Amino acid sequence: MNAVNASAGEQNIGPTARRMILGSQLRRLREEAGITRQQAGYNIRGSESKISRLELGRVGFKERDVTDLLTMYGVDDPTERRTFLDMVKQSNEPGWWRRFGDTMPNWFTDLVGLEEAAARIQIWEPIYVSGRLQIEPYARAIFSHGRPEMADERVDQLVALRMRRQKMFSRPDAPRVWMVLDESVLYRPIGGVKVLKQQIEYLLEMSALPHVSVQVLPYSRSGLSAEHAFSLLRFGEPELPNIAYVEYLTGAHYIEKREEIEKYSRALDMLAVDAETPERSRSMLAKRRQEI
Repeated sequence: MNAVNASAGEQNIGPTARRMILGSQLRRLREEAGITRQQAGYNIRGSESKISRLELGRVGFKERDVTDLLTMYGVDDPTERRTFLDMVKQSNEPGWWRRFGDTMPNWFTDLVGLEEAAARIQIWEPIYVSGRLQIEPYARAIFSHGRPEMADERVDQLVALRMRRQKMFSRPDAPRVWMVLDESVLYRPIGGVKVLKQQIEYLLEMSALPHVSVQVLPYSRSGLSAEHAFSLLRFGEPELPNIAYVEYLTGAHYIEKREEIEKYSRALDMLAVDAETPERSRSMLAKRRQEI
């Protein structure tokens, strides 16, 4: 089968990743047929920008649109067409995070979906422990801006979402997580000293797992490779590009350009070289736990 990998629908990936895979396959078919985005958009009663969004997996697919595009691209084989239309249905299925829709910002939805499909997640955190490895009281202190006693229902939902995301670590095919933390994170008492100690204990517990690595960047090392937190998500599916995720106060950037991804990848490599090894970092965590 030239279009969609027959096993793609059987892999443990969510609707966000499926949209991106489907969009990538449709882009390849369009380019092989020598058809422009403008022509394809006109064919489905849309625009060039609509085709661009579909091919990037940024919006949901309609079965009618995909059927018309397949005809335009010369895909006549009934089995191949059915595979595409099955992918449309799968990409439109609600993810488990749908129940958090009223609380979760729209710009955050794609990250949750992409995490489900990632084979490797690399993280740089100069301020906090990454949300992927936060304990509940630590997360609650962050979401309540340091006033957990004032937490409302929205904070409860955000904490529940963060804890639910961590279930991916218990999957047989859990992603490989590699996090570099600035040493200052071990001294910043988010939620109070007791919570910080519990958080460090959890980092020790998680970093003992074969698919989780934690490195600590000491004060004495530069840390100048990157001035803000970011994550790099890598995927096993060839149709999915590596994505850098950079969050800010009111939104997030999803970066896919190859030249920009290379810069983020080099920054992570430099941070890993500057940081202590995972073994030495575990010793630092254990020592810090005893000090608190």
